[in-house]
Amino acid sequence: MDCGALCDRLDDLLDTAAYADLDASANGLQVGRRDRPVDHVAVAVDAAAATVEAAHEADADLLLTHHGLVWGSLERVTGRDYDRIAGLVEGDLGLYVSHLPLDGHQELGNAAGVGDVLGLEEREPFGTMGPECIGQRGRPPAPAGVGDLKERLTGALDTDGRDVQVLAFGPEAVEDVAIVTGSGVDWLPEAVDAGADALVTGEGKQSAYHEAREAGVHVVLGGHYATETFGVQALAGRLEEWGLETTYIDHPTGL
Repeated sequence: MDCGALCDRLDDLLDTAAYADLDASANGLQVGRRDRPVDHVAVAVDAAAATVEAAHEADADLLLTHHGLVWGSLERVTGRDYDRIAGLVEGDLGLYVSHLPLDGHQELGNAAGVGDVLGLEEREPFGTMGPECIGQRGRPPAPAGVGDLKERLTGALDTDGRDVQVLAFGPEAVEDVAIVTGSGVDWLPEAVDAGADALVTGEGKQSAYHEAREAGVHVVLGGHYATETFGVQALAGRLEEWGLETTYIDHPTGL
């Protein structure tokens, strides 16, 4: 499959165009030739020197990541930007990026993956950003304690040895869970307004402690990287269904 056809297919699957005015990330093909044949795709959370090198070692034709190189405008290609782009260009390795579209996909997205870990049912989109949503909300099959949520996440998340943190200010029985992965704690007010008992996200802020305590809602922090490994792995599965070889590059940050 040539790179252009593959990227168009991914854009359609992820509804990339819907997020064009919402996302600072330049989603889609960021680096590469559309006419370059692609047989092997490496997937990773971050487009960093380490993942570019690992993709070369895997003999991949395209690197697909959640966090790319271009956020807003790219005025100069110098320093670290030059090093990463040079690593891609010199090795003829393309880079495809899906940030918010991959957060918000209700089947293949990051929040959907966390929802799978928690076994949530009756799911619906959550985490509004303009007309789109970048998260998911659902109900455990039976009321659960926040400790049960932590245990499930601890067993599934690649936290690089760090504990899943819990701000345990919600009810004893958790019946409604909202999820926005990565840096999603800003959606705590929306979770409160929606009647959620817990918000599961990646990383927190100092202000979230008091917001959660005063609202009587649990906040579960699984790590930015750890909560955003699901989308690229789910896409790898879809790429394999399309006849492509894939390699998952795991490079946890512990953050």
